[in-house]
Amino acid sequence: MANGPGRDQRGPMERLVRIAAMLQANPQQGVSAERLNAVAGFPDTPGHDQLKREIRHLEHQGWRIENIAPPGQPARYRMTTVDNRLRVRLSLGQQAALRRAMLLADDGDLVQRLGLAAATGGGEATGATIQLPVPDSLRLVVDAVRDQRLLRFGYKGVERVVHPESVRTENGVWYLRGIEDADLAEGPLKTFVVSRMLDVDVDDPASARAVPPTRHVGLHPMSWEIDPPVEVTLRAAAGFEPDVRRWLGEPVGVEADGDDVLLRYRVTHRAALHARLVELDDRVRIEGPAQARKDLVAFLEAARGEEVPA
Repeated sequence: MANGPGRDQRGPMERLVRIAAMLQANPQQGVSAERLNAVAGFPDTPGHDQLKREIRHLEHQGWRIENIAPPGQPARYRMTTVDNRLRVRLSLGQQAALRRAMLLADDGDLVQRLGLAAATGGGEATGATIQLPVPDSLRLVVDAVRDQRLLRFGYKGVERVVHPESVRTENGVWYLRGIEDADLAEGPLKTFVVSRMLDVDVDDPASARAVPPTRHVGLHPMSWEIDPPVEVTLRAAAGFEPDVRRWLGEPVGVEADGDDVLLRYRVTHRAALHARLVELDDRVRIEGPAQARKDLVAFLEAARGEEVPA
């Protein structure tokens, strides 16, 4: 019976298996490109373009293959045996979350065997699957969170002493959350970009005070305790009051003022307030305090890249 439409894939698949088997049989010294060409049945052409294409196919399947030959020497490829069964089932976001978990657990062996990344002594990450920027100071920050160590570092020109709460990554940027020692009584939780922290140092284990694991008392971002609390009064037409409540949550107080209403909010997450005021647009305006209006103007200037009239 004649073959159906399309190209017979048996030959190319067998060729990939032969190349992979040869690489796997020589995990330490690797295999020369000349020998792999012979195994695959390719002519020994300059540049080994066909062989490189097959190696890319294997990499797309989850294998990690590298050219270990010195610069200027004929290529020699080595395969790192990895368990790619888990990796190919994970999305990029899931892989990043797993890599972060392995970093926090300090389990470099599992990271290596899964092929998610290979951490070097310099704090950089390499790998065929994901490459998240890892600041040099991240290891110290992770140790501080795990061992409850007091952190000391420079940030925005100020020397900080911080009791760490957590470290996390978002969109490839690592963040430390903690409470500064000077503010320990009030306890405002602050966020620091790890890559901007200078001269990071840590004290002995258990030198930091325990910080509550979360300040997100509710799902609504306006309830998150990110910034020191401040009471902000908003003015809106009475007909727009439901819109304000829907975006900002329940106020701590409401007062009628003619056709308008004044709604008082205890704000502990200024960025969330600003984002929601932008969505509400001219349906609401800040009545006070004056600093809250200045903060909103600064937020709009930064977002638009231009000056905004106060």
